[in-house]
Amino acid sequence: MAKPQPVLETTTPQWNNKSTTFITNLSPMQKNFVGAGIIAAIILLIAIVNVASWKQGTLFILGLLLGATLLYARFGFTSAFRRFVSVGNVQGIQAHLLMFVVSTTLFALILGTGFTFTGGAPSASVNPVGVSIIVGAFLFGIGMQLGNGCASGTLYNLGGGSSSMVLTLTFFIVGSVLGAYHAPFWMEDMPSFGSFSLAESTGLGYFGAWVVQLLIFAAIYGITIMIAKKKRPPMMKPLPTTTGWKKVIRGSWPLFAAAVILAVLNAITLTVKGSPWGITSAFALWGAKVIQFFGVDVASWGYFAGSKGEALTTTVLADSTSVMNFGILIGAFTAAAFQGTFKPKKIKPGVAWASILGGLLMGYGARLAFGCNIGAYFGGISSFSLHGWVWMLMAMIGTGAALLIRPLFGLSNPKSKDSFC
Repeated sequence: MAKPQPVLETTTPQWNNKSTTFITNLSPMQKNFVGAGIIAAIILLIAIVNVASWKQGTLFILGLLLGATLLYARFGFTSAFRRFVSVGNVQGIQAHLLMFVVSTTLFALILGTGFTFTGGAPSASVNPVGVSIIVGAFLFGIGMQLGNGCASGTLYNLGGGSSSMVLTLTFFIVGSVLGAYHAPFWMEDMPSFGSFSLAESTGLGYFGAWVVQLLIFAAIYGITIMIAKKKRPPMMKPLPTTTGWKKVIRGSWPLFAAAVILAVLNAITLTVKGSPWGITSAFALWGAKVIQFFGVDVASWGYFAGSKGEALTTTVLADSTSVMNFGILIGAFTAAAFQGTFKPKKIKPGVAWASILGGLLMGYGARLAFGCNIGAYFGGISSFSLHGWVWMLMAMIGTGAALLIRPLFGLSNPKSKDSFC
């Protein structure tokens, strides 16, 4: 006899209820899709190792794990910003803070000691603060709310069966190419205050910077508690899971557990790749290769000077960011199949137009802002770079602007009286 479905409260839960999952009956596993995902992962891993190296193969495996983690927890950057700005729900932001506590600690150890598995010195994600990142992060903040997904969200939701993400990713790539074309103007002609590292620009070192940044996280956490107590926002809708070992591959994962896992995987990426996890540089490369095929001389663009230009002449399987992105897609697809939730749907016209515009803004903005929610926000703050904090602020402001635009496309915003965000 099937277990009875739990009855969820229809009133607004208390703001400090941290549960993000509930036990219930799950959809049947989509075994054919599971098999397809596993076979695709094995074939692509073999191809990457043969064409490139085991280093690239390891990064592909890390991508698989990242994609699965994002999907199982429905870990959001876009939704976390939207819920926080619209109704004051702080669960997503608090999950980010936990993620940063772990990643900052691990990054401090890795960058401070210079440890990597590949022998080269690890490189922190530290970039200049100027007009480019202010404009780029603002545009990205608007774009991710219209496209209903950031860079990582676009990939894992596409892998998980979201049809609209086909449009978002396609125009994300288009916007990335446009941003790459205009990059010299924004980077060289617009005012910039240069790079600032809390660890290296202050004399604090990585230990001192780690202490200061933890204090900042603690202060922000305290602010989120005060906001939640004042606004008493609706909570996130809990995700379905099960009991025992099956919850690992069949059920949803707790949001805060996923935050820790993502931080650890990013730190491992730093020790293997030599730099933090990133996503959007691959989109610019993919788009550039396409138009290069049709005769456009992208190699002459300033953005592709140096090592970026070398990637134009080699296979994408030799590009670390690309293979990790492929892993995210397949990892998310396989995880969705295990959960039985891979069910693409028709795209509504309003959602389609929002996805197109959102993708363009994210692609263009990411190139101006030295990355996205992963490369600039996650990687930047974890690397003690000021540009990561500026990205967060401007993306929040962009989110606020997008809340005014979303209804024009038929997209809803969280309401303060909702039972769930």
